[in-house]
Amino acid sequence: MAINERPLTWDELVQIFDDFQHTAFRLETLQRYAEDGEAEPFDRFLSDGSMGPSESMEKWCAELRDKTARGLRQGRVHVVTEPLSDYMRFECAAGYRHSAPAGEQIRILAVQDGEWPQGLPHLDYWLFDSHQLVRMDYRADDLLLTPVLVTDPEQIVAANTWRDRAIHLSIPYADYEQRFDPYMRPR
Repeated sequence: MAINERPLTWDELVQIFDDFQHTAFRLETLQRYAEDGEAEPFDRFLSDGSMGPSESMEKWCAELRDKTARGLRQGRVHVVTEPLSDYMRFECAAGYRHSAPAGEQIRILAVQDGEWPQGLPHLDYWLFDSHQLVRMDYRADDLLLTPVLVTDPEQIVAANTWRDRAIHLSIPYADYEQRFDPYMRPR
């Protein structure tokens, strides 16, 4: 770990979410995330097409509605490779489809498998109020290792640049999902 980095506990990350004043932005680059509580909803989605919000998704959406009502903006750009994996179909149909109407500004940057958008890293991070950078490091099996607070000004400036580029190259989730059926299979 570099000198301008330190691991965060989960409680510290939650506190950052509670304390941001204006914006929270997420760049997502993985095609699968092994999140606590997603295994059962993912299995249901694959077996019977269930897309209803899970308990954790309902809690997330309630938090988004509250933040939006207080004038806070939360958004993300997810770089997705096409054709969509089963997990990405699930993420869109059972996740983004619920969190976008709750106030999260979700954008999709679609690329063909094997390609990557020029000028963007293969890096997941949160950027709070354009000055607080939290890198999200994952294991090879898509489990979160630990969030890392990055205080190096050059990396923070780079994260702002990547955010702006990702937003510029992406489209709103609502426009993206129009290309697919309700189960996120191409029309």
